[in-house]
Amino acid sequence: MIGINRRQVVATLALAGAGLGAPAVAQQSARPQTFSTDQLVSSGHQFFGSISRGLAQAVEAATKRWGQPNAYILGQEASGAFVAGARYGEGIMYTRNAGDTKVYWQGPSLGFDAGADGDRTMMLVYNLPAVNAIFRRYGGINGSAYLIGGFGFTALTAENIVIVPIRSGVGARLGVNLGYLKFTPESTWNPF
Repeated sequence: MIGINRRQVVATLALAGAGLGAPAVAQQSARPQTFSTDQLVSSGHQFFGSISRGLAQAVEAATKRWGQPNAYILGQEASGAFVAGARYGEGIMYTRNAGDTKVYWQGPSLGFDAGADGDRTMMLVYNLPAVNAIFRRYGGINGSAYLIGGFGFTALTAENIVIVPIRSGVGARLGVNLGYLKFTPESTWNPF
């Protein structure tokens, strides 16, 4: 029988644990690879369902302007405004090689805007250097014009990262506003 002492067992377990933790850290810091337009449209069809034609047109327009995204988010959100407003959402950010991450977003808006809506949202993420780089504020201008339901997209930026939310929802909304979305790893009611 081979004699193994307690120190050898602890050292072996520590080395094994270090080896298991390294890929997770490497995934968080790896630059995500890009998605093709077909992959995005296919994922969006599964998520949005029957409004696939509008989704395909929005994804094609976004990829013509900004290229291929290296991450995307699928989630739900709700917002409301009467001059000042707020938006709250949650979803999962998907990458090809850096893992999937649960994200939350919230943000204030100010402008000529009134109404409320609930949306299913697909956000295309461009130039994301690492998964954790999503957690910051992204500013932009947003416009909405629909009664009962609608579909549209806009763009938000921070440094070199561009996020293009494509929304399909129900509600009544009319207006243009200036605001930002703040992405966080945990839910919060504070839109600022």
